[in-house]
Amino acid sequence: MTTEPVTEREAQVLALLTDRLSNAQIANRLHISVRTVEHHVSALLRKLGADDRRALAELAGRRRTGGGRLVGLPSPHTSFVGRAAERDLVRAALERGRLVTLLGPGGVGKTRLAVAVAEQVAPSSGNEGAFVDLVPVRGAFVGPAVAAALGLAQRPQQPLLDTIAEHLADRPALLVLDSCEHVLDGAAELVAGVLAACPAVRVLTTSRERLRLPGEQSVPVEPLPVEGEAVALFRDRAAAADPRFGAEPATLARICARLDGMPLAIELAAARVAALGVHGLLTALDDAVRVLAGDRNPDPRHRSLRAVIDWSHDLLDEAEQALFRRLAVFAGPFDLPAATAVAGAIDTAAVADLLGRLVDKSLVVRLPGSGRWRLLDTIRAYGRQRLAAADEQPAIRRRHLGWAQTVAAALEDRLDGDWRDEFDAAVDDLRAALQDVPPGPEEVAHRLARALGHLTYARRVRLEAVDHYRQAARHAPTPAGAAADLATAADCAAATYRADLAFELLIEAAEKAGQAGDGDTRAALLSRAIETNSRYPATFAIPVPRERLRELHREATATASPDNPRTAAALAINAAWLAEPPGQDPAPAEHALAAARATGDPVLIWAAVDTVVTVYERHAHLRRAHELVLTGLPLLARLDRNDPRAGATVRSIQYLRAVLALAVGDLTAAIGAARAAATDPITADPMGLGSLLVPPLVLSGRFDEALRHADALWHAWETSGRAVAGRLWFPAASAALAHGLSGNPDGFRLWRDRMSDLAGPHNVHRIPTASSARFADARMAVHTGDLTDAATIVRDAFSDPAPSNRYRVFAQAAAAELAVVAGLPDAPGYLDTAAKLAAENGWAAACLARARGRYHRDPEALRESVDAWERIGAHFEHAYTTALLRGTTDGP
Repeated sequence: MTTEPVTEREAQVLALLTDRLSNAQIANRLHISVRTVEHHVSALLRKLGADDRRALAELAGRRRTGGGRLVGLPSPHTSFVGRAAERDLVRAALERGRLVTLLGPGGVGKTRLAVAVAEQVAPSSGNEGAFVDLVPVRGAFVGPAVAAALGLAQRPQQPLLDTIAEHLADRPALLVLDSCEHVLDGAAELVAGVLAACPAVRVLTTSRERLRLPGEQSVPVEPLPVEGEAVALFRDRAAAADPRFGAEPATLARICARLDGMPLAIELAAARVAALGVHGLLTALDDAVRVLAGDRNPDPRHRSLRAVIDWSHDLLDEAEQALFRRLAVFAGPFDLPAATAVAGAIDTAAVADLLGRLVDKSLVVRLPGSGRWRLLDTIRAYGRQRLAAADEQPAIRRRHLGWAQTVAAALEDRLDGDWRDEFDAAVDDLRAALQDVPPGPEEVAHRLARALGHLTYARRVRLEAVDHYRQAARHAPTPAGAAADLATAADCAAATYRADLAFELLIEAAEKAGQAGDGDTRAALLSRAIETNSRYPATFAIPVPRERLRELHREATATASPDNPRTAAALAINAAWLAEPPGQDPAPAEHALAAARATGDPVLIWAAVDTVVTVYERHAHLRRAHELVLTGLPLLARLDRNDPRAGATVRSIQYLRAVLALAVGDLTAAIGAARAAATDPITADPMGLGSLLVPPLVLSGRFDEALRHADALWHAWETSGRAVAGRLWFPAASAALAHGLSGNPDGFRLWRDRMSDLAGPHNVHRIPTASSARFADARMAVHTGDLTDAATIVRDAFSDPAPSNRYRVFAQAAAAELAVVAGLPDAPGYLDTAAKLAAENGWAAACLARARGRYHRDPEALRESVDAWERIGAHFEHAYTTALLRGTTDGP
């Protein structure tokens, strides 16, 4: 076998070989010459290492089944009858264009044709992509359905469309979206995005209505010709129901004509032939077929299909009819307990018996090997009409809601065990149960929405969780319940880098708590809003005025009970943040930490730790700040990763653990902390990992690895909506420096410019003088010897107004060395100023030792720098300084 790839045309020939077609038949099917087919067969024998044509056909059969099938592609249990011309037409359309829609009424066989086409086309796409059944999906959830079929999980702040496009990328793939008619907008949006982002992807959809996208090719799927394929289909299905079946073609043609050649109608009728016989079936059609009462659909085929379903329904007894219409409430597959829950006052054994009878009569489909059943979409639509006509819809929807709430509550109880597969199977119905609940207080809907929020958060679909908790607030029976829901929604938002949204939700929650007359809760929520803004200001596109925060603090203080320890701790934390001048006096922060520790609450404790750490940073006590962060590591074991309230705290601990190790110049510890964060389910995402890992890798001289993570970080940030992200400035500056020190000035400029994008329009003015930017500028100027802007770079690095010394320590050390190299008259003063911070940071200390060695032409200082670089593992700087030392000590 060679390693040559199989071409698309060769894959098509290979697929047809499984049908044992001759070269002439294949040529006719593909509209190519026999000689061309012979050439492709010879190439396939060589590429696939087959001995002869028979072996090649067997190999093709194996490729068509098992792991070679498109993901999610159904395995039909009946033969595919007819449609050869349509199949060829659809394949040709997919060769000409990238979007093909099979268009036709319900029950005409669009899905079955799509499966048959996909079986032939998928091998030429490397079996990449998926077959996605959209029947149980509602408008906003097309993306989650496709992502689930592809095995993808949503990343924090990344739209699912971008996750899907990133997965498919530029690989040849086939995406089949089945039954789009009820989610046209969502399907069209997803297809347009995928086609725009993935040039090698082809999309095949089935629908009763076009998507109306540019380049869409519609292939009408018509009823089967009565004299040929319709009769063949009826005969095949009738023989399956009754092995002794036999009838004259003319008689079968009469039956198929009465059924308008519609495949679903034919299959339903053929299933009854064993009980009625051919002539009895004809008689039943004469007596029972009728148009649905009041239906004015201009398409007679729709009326005929409904007539067949109506007739099938009339053959059910009263108990079967009741269960059938009640099962129509489900949006997706259901199991026996679910069917029993909506059935009413009958036991499980009776429901099981009725289900079996409905399966026998082809009105319910049993999903093999799953213990679940489903209704076809056209059958479900008919069942819902019957449900409404029986005046049962409100009662059955309420049963469905109660069942959904029970399922969700049971899944919540199993979050520490095996629950995800069951959740994925039920989630469409959990969502659907809530969609039909009118606005306003509703206890069961409230419990379901809260549970669904918790489950989607634990399933790592955290932005959806925000919406469900907000939905819970709308159904909350009391203002206090709504306040709790909105507070949890804020927790979910904060865990996904959306502190700005969390702030808004907390203010809204506080208003609800005020309506409930709960002063302590209102105070706690207002305090959390202040704390959220104070701890994560870089995520706010528009800064909240400080006076607004003070006003909120005054309101919180006025409503809080003086003897509530949790509220007192929260107020103390905010008092420390709002102290004037900010961060000058550590006493308020230390007091807040003591108050928080007295509560034993790990979330409050860490909020206070973060407050004290910030004060220490502003006082340039970086090592003390790092030590204090390490005391918070035991809290990680106490925080439940499935609890939304813990999310932002876990993220903060993991983040500060890494960045404070970097702030003291412990590159090994910083890299280790970043990799540890990558294994935590809360922080395991490309943006979080890149922000932590890129700077220490660059400072260690591991440029290639750093730039791989930087590219992933940037892509994750772009696809997440490009929110303001000041915390990414230093990683971006580090990526720029990696390019520059690697001899790529274009890459340096690209990443330097990207810092402005990260800043957003309201903060972009800060970038030119920011410590992060000037660190990269200063180190590059020293490296390249371009001293044109040296004075400006040095001045800016020593005058950055930002309060944090976390990255200023790097900027000042690099700028002091630049002052020496550029011969600036104030170089000694810059060296002295930088030394105050450098004592807290191993990298900065090594850099200043090199700067002093250069200034004084002192080989001992350079040797001290070389040793320091080696101790912290900064390989590039070690080599650079060693070469510099060699240049100063080698004589002529």
